[in-house]
Amino acid sequence: MSLIPSSFFGGRRTNVFDPFSLDIWDPFHDFPFSSTALSAPRSEFANETSGFANTRIDWKETPEAHVFKADLPGLKKEEVKVEIEENRVLQISGERSKEKEEKNDRWHRVERSSGKFLRRFRLPENAKVDQVKASMENGVLTVTVPKEEVKKPDVKAIDISG
Repeated sequence: MSLIPSSFFGGRRTNVFDPFSLDIWDPFHDFPFSSTALSAPRSEFANETSGFANTRIDWKETPEAHVFKADLPGLKKEEVKVEIEENRVLQISGERSKEKEEKNDRWHRVERSSGKFLRRFRLPENAKVDQVKASMENGVLTVTVPKEEVKKPDVKAIDISG
């Protein structure tokens, strides 16, 4: 048995077989390629994938709704966009700006992520996409998508006395 650190796969917790997750992941993002043949120019979109992987989102289903929670520390609600696209796709996107460098500043370490992020989730058929609500508190975005009520079949009493 071999152990592969989770950072090898970007530290993602999403299931690659989950049909509702539409994450975009670049498996070679953090590899230090030295050969110019291997480090071919990448699109602007591909260069921004680090922001994708750093945006963690939980999705839970309750009897009443689908609830998404995203950790977005340091962002204001005006910097985050929540949209419902065609084919019942929930899209959460935004941008975390890089801190401005001043002339006399001397940086010792830069670890906080910046850049654009985008996450998409295909919602199930029971989602009421016209009633989505979103709120942001203490750096946590909560998106609530109500579910259609499941109608229970009518049960009729049958007289078995004869």
